[in-house]
Amino acid sequence: MTGHRRGQARHRWRSILLGSVALATIATLVSACGGGSTDEPGGVDISSGSRHLNLVAYAVPKPGFDHVIPAFRATPEGADIGFSASYGASGDQSRKVARHVPADVVNFSVEPDITRLVKAGLVDEDWKKAAPNNSTPFGSVVALVVRKGNPKNIHDWDDLLKPGVEVVTPNPGSSGSAKWNLLAPFAAKSNGGQNIDAGLDYISALVRDHIKVQPKSGREATTAFEQGQGDVLISYENEAIMLNRANATAAPDNQVDYVIPPQTFKIENPVAVVNTTEDRAGANAFLQFLFTPQAQRIWAEQGFRPVLPEVIASTKPLFPGDIAKLWTIKDLGAVLGETAPVDDKGKKLTGWKAVDKVLFDSKSGEITEIYKSGGQQ
Repeated sequence: MTGHRRGQARHRWRSILLGSVALATIATLVSACGGGSTDEPGGVDISSGSRHLNLVAYAVPKPGFDHVIPAFRATPEGADIGFSASYGASGDQSRKVARHVPADVVNFSVEPDITRLVKAGLVDEDWKKAAPNNSTPFGSVVALVVRKGNPKNIHDWDDLLKPGVEVVTPNPGSSGSAKWNLLAPFAAKSNGGQNIDAGLDYISALVRDHIKVQPKSGREATTAFEQGQGDVLISYENEAIMLNRANATAAPDNQVDYVIPPQTFKIENPVAVVNTTEDRAGANAFLQFLFTPQAQRIWAEQGFRPVLPEVIASTKPLFPGDIAKLWTIKDLGAVLGETAPVDDKGKKLTGWKAVDKVLFDSKSGEITEIYKSGGQQ
């Protein structure tokens, strides 16, 4: 699609949506949880206790929670709280909770998956104020995982479009990590949304010619790459760190390296308490524990970027890489909000609301359309 025709399409899209209420989110995809459920991470029992909490999370942070939950249970506040934990593709997990799958605390890849629960009356509208950093206890950046020795010579986003390079990244219809993965090159190529056509042209070429495997979640994408599929895995930095650490015991053919592109995207993974919980005190105590120095160090040790300034400083050596420009949802949303439809109160959309509406809306999002067409223009 040329810039002119795409501009016409966006004009028609805005005309249709101006004054409309929020449209339906991406249709429900029937699947099992990608990361499965567990009450014994690493053989450590987390289920015993006279009180009980259900954690429903996206797939990627399971290694972190496997250490954080036992640490919380060792505190006075968590000593008598047992856990059930379910992990899977972020969008799928959110839709399950919206259908009233038991949940006390949720941790999703992207904010819109919590917004869905706010609209369903299951999470308080002011959930961001419940904990520091807008209730986001950890995050990551988008990284590129490559085969050991980097045989395809991958260093930046343009390298993914080299002839013959096959890329693994999840499907954005089910996976929050897929959205982050695509936002990184989109922001880099569009200059933070200033040249939207350039960003979309890049995504079109990537989807059409290079993305051959589209798993449902970030963790399933990692598994596919571990099994030998693809030359490059677009992923969270913490997944890249996990794979790199596994080199010590991996067969030579399964060893990896990873690179952080000069321009990449800041990943922010929020947490919220579900207001139907029968143990709000326990759920709130767990939420607050995630922001303690102890938990923050655990997140960092498991490859997730902490948010407390003192822990960020002390764990900086764990996160190598020279990032020249780190784009954020706030940056991109401010720009895309200028062309997005207003909300039902006549206000401009910002942040994730703008980004999701313009790029990932289930009916008219620009990147959604690219995936529907297989990248064909």
